[in-house]
Amino acid sequence: MAIVKRTVQAPPEQVFAVLADGWTYSDWVVGTVHIRDVDEHWPQVGAELHHKAGPWPLSLQDSSTVLAMVPDRLLKLRAGLWPLGSAVVEIVLDPVAEGGTRITMKEDFEAGPLLFVRNKLNDLVLHRRNIESLRRLTDIVLRSASKGAQA
Repeated sequence: MAIVKRTVQAPPEQVFAVLADGWTYSDWVVGTVHIRDVDEHWPQVGAELHHKAGPWPLSLQDSSTVLAMVPDRLLKLRAGLWPLGSAVVEIVLDPVAEGGTRITMKEDFEAGPLLFVRNKLNDLVLHRRNIESLRRLTDIVLRSASKGAQA
């Protein structure tokens, strides 16, 4: 299981607003190259985000489904990686001093061939990918905060 944490100087509701916009996922989730569609009721439990992952012409089409959601606090997804299987991704938002948020992202393979080839190298790659994903998420959150302050 890969667990990555990052603190951003923005309140949890501002971070969750980015998570609640399914169209932004290809901007911050490393490996997701295109969002094909987002269910109207995203990020409610059961809603799906339809995406493409990987480089063309090898890109894979699949979807991610919301398993659990607590506004401004938690988003848990089953991320499809067909034909490689699926992973469960949990993003927890904890308020910290001075209006900031600690973002904790946990990801683990749930099904498919990747589940059976787990090793330290896979964990390291997943860990590095999620560090970059949280860096990108933080950039989007801070950019949206500065746009809101200018309005």
